[in-house]
Amino acid sequence: MGNPKWVLAPWAVLLLLQLASASHHARLSLETEAASPSVPASIVSPLLRTGYHFQPPMNWINDPNGPLYYKGWYHLFYQYNPKGAVWGNIIWAHSVSRDLINWIALEPAISPSIPTDQYGVWSGSTTILHDGTPAILYTGIDRPSVNYQIQNIALPKNASDPLLREWYKPGYNPIAVPMAGINATQFRDPTTAWFAGRHWRMLVGGLRPGTLRGEAILYRSRDFKHWVRAKHPLHSALTGMWECPDFFPVGKAGVENGLDTSEYGAAAGVEKHVLKNSLDLTRYDYYTIGTYDNVKERYVPDNPTGDVYQRLQYDYGNFYASKTFFDPVKHRRILLGWANESDSVAHDKAKGWAGIQAIPRKIWLDPSGKQLVQWPVEELEKLRGKPVNVGDKVVKPGQHFEVTGLQSYQSDVEVSFEVSSLDKAEPFDPAYSNDAQKLCGIKGADVKGGVGPFGLWVLASADLAEKTAVFFRVFKDGYGKPIVLMCSDPTKSSLTPDLYKPTFAGFVDTDISSGKISLRSLIDRSVVESFGAGGKTCILSRVYPSMALGKDAHLHVFNNGETDIKVSKLTAWEMKRPLMNGA
Repeated sequence: MGNPKWVLAPWAVLLLLQLASASHHARLSLETEAASPSVPASIVSPLLRTGYHFQPPMNWINDPNGPLYYKGWYHLFYQYNPKGAVWGNIIWAHSVSRDLINWIALEPAISPSIPTDQYGVWSGSTTILHDGTPAILYTGIDRPSVNYQIQNIALPKNASDPLLREWYKPGYNPIAVPMAGINATQFRDPTTAWFAGRHWRMLVGGLRPGTLRGEAILYRSRDFKHWVRAKHPLHSALTGMWECPDFFPVGKAGVENGLDTSEYGAAAGVEKHVLKNSLDLTRYDYYTIGTYDNVKERYVPDNPTGDVYQRLQYDYGNFYASKTFFDPVKHRRILLGWANESDSVAHDKAKGWAGIQAIPRKIWLDPSGKQLVQWPVEELEKLRGKPVNVGDKVVKPGQHFEVTGLQSYQSDVEVSFEVSSLDKAEPFDPAYSNDAQKLCGIKGADVKGGVGPFGLWVLASADLAEKTAVFFRVFKDGYGKPIVLMCSDPTKSSLTPDLYKPTFAGFVDTDISSGKISLRSLIDRSVVESFGAGGKTCILSRVYPSMALGKDAHLHVFNNGETDIKVSKLTAWEMKRPLMNGA
């Protein structure tokens, strides 16, 4: 299809003209950030910049902050360094979209400007107040050389402006400071607030002083100005610091509609709540599903061991500091997450950019009630080009075949597999029950098995010297019950030396007794974002091919097991390039 094209809706063309002078134009001089002889040429190739995953034209980004829908526009704020491709000088950058796919950059929303944030404006959330006005809660740093963390509020200067281009910080800041019993350097990232029992409530992530007990510190307010700390945290566990907590209601199991955090903290129809925290020790996002008691101000996970063992993750790969919001237009909850680079700081400086956001995902409670299900927002499908189809094709043990007819380096691939028999499934070692990643490291894509490994080789070079594997492998426990492992194996993703290429993996809670399982992979130049069994297990990997770039990237289906695997249906689409912040 040639080079990817912009997908410009009429509203985007009009807004670009209106906002040409308002968009932020922070840039790095490539003269000062040029590639050194030690940085491989492939690393600075523009073909490694993502085509349809969110990122600004240049520089460092990290956490998504305060996403919301307001007066016809989706808003995403994010941690951004306007001066370079490494962390530092952080502000709240701001982009808007009509569809969560095409993005236009505006001027920054929040920068250090008052005594309570003069040394940093860190992560936070937005809350829709009773009168419909959005309010930003965020962490400020008010002391030099010491990450002394306090919580602040910002409000729109003009609530009638659907683009929310200007914000002010009221004089009653800060709204929460680290008092006795709070570690002042581990006290950040306030959540979206919720209203219940005549009070607003919010959580701030923390670490109990002198311990490894992470906690969701609870605050309440009647007027959204004066906040009082509760006597005990909403919940805590021995996990280390809880960054970027998120707390929200979900409806009945299997119902895909979301609920509004601001309004439905304890309303009728709320079946369960989800508490998510980003663990500073492991750099993964974990969540539990449980029951929230508004009167006792306690949250109790359904699985008592879910905080430390048998932990659920939004994503078992490179995905962190995530944030959800309620979309009132399509009555859904949307999840956004940050994916950092897996190359070096020197590489990032040479590229002039670092960090992306995962594709926005719709999330809801699985019919089992035991986990969440995630799926790329439906708007992403507008970027699909002409499909390539493969069906009813058997892949014998040790065989593979190439999917041709598209440029797969920027593509969306959906495939349904059928396993002919589970008889040869390998015995499962219970020592790996809580460590799928270690199991994947041992049983990688090239390690032959009984049922699997089978799946996709993506971003593969013509000679298969480079390839990233996304696959399933089926085991059986001591009772003969199938256990499905999903793995992303980038250990052969690039010939570039000294790259960090970790395997990522999670178990898939799905009934494979019928032999059927599905996989969807969003392939985007240096990103492979995969969804197993309809979104029950998700893995995002960052990879940096040196040969499998652009039109030189290939897509294969492989089977390294001893059991026949049938591709009942595979559809792959080249993906067009959306409007992406002016890049």
